[in-house]
Amino acid sequence: MILEQLIVGTMDVCCYVVGCEKTGKGAVIDPGGDEDKILASVKKHGLDLEYILLTHGHPDHVCGNRKLKEATGAKIVMHTDEAAFLAKPGIAEYFSMLGLEPSPPADILIKEGDIVSVGEEKFKVIHTPGHTPGGICLYNAPNLFTGDTLFAGGIGRTDFPGGSTEQLLTAIRSKLFVLPAETVVWPGHGYGGCHSTIGIEAKSNPFL
Repeated sequence: MILEQLIVGTMDVCCYVVGCEKTGKGAVIDPGGDEDKILASVKKHGLDLEYILLTHGHPDHVCGNRKLKEATGAKIVMHTDEAAFLAKPGIAEYFSMLGLEPSPPADILIKEGDIVSVGEEKFKVIHTPGHTPGGICLYNAPNLFTGDTLFAGGIGRTDFPGGSTEQLLTAIRSKLFVLPAETVVWPGHGYGGCHSTIGIEAKSNPFL
């Protein structure tokens, strides 16, 4: 699999350009700004961008959606619970305080257990609510893209609207820590490092 990690935007989001080497199909996970940098990576790898995959809908992770979609025609993919949450009265206004570009509506809604195919690469949807109601991780063994669910040595905040510490910890323990120890964790921010493994986080993450 093609995999490049980019640090983008004003909030240093870990964005991922992923693709299938055999077919040239590609996707971007969490385009949080610096769209020209992301598009340059897509071009460098010779990818036909099919999807914009969102681990959650916070503006720092989606503010590049509009420009990427306009430039490539890629479809925006989000968990169904996240789309419903963002459509609630007052939620968009609350997060607009960050001053970042809002995302167009999702083109494709997904749920727990769905598979997103990018060429011959398969990304399994793992619903991990807690940071947001529709937060997800994307699993393409041995790689796990965790968004703001799980960081290297940390976990996502739960003090925003829709957050729940109990839900987040339960999701991490019951859905992520059951994966093989060698699974590579690719987080949504590099607060404690830009990658880790499930084995390391299960043993040493101070929040768990």
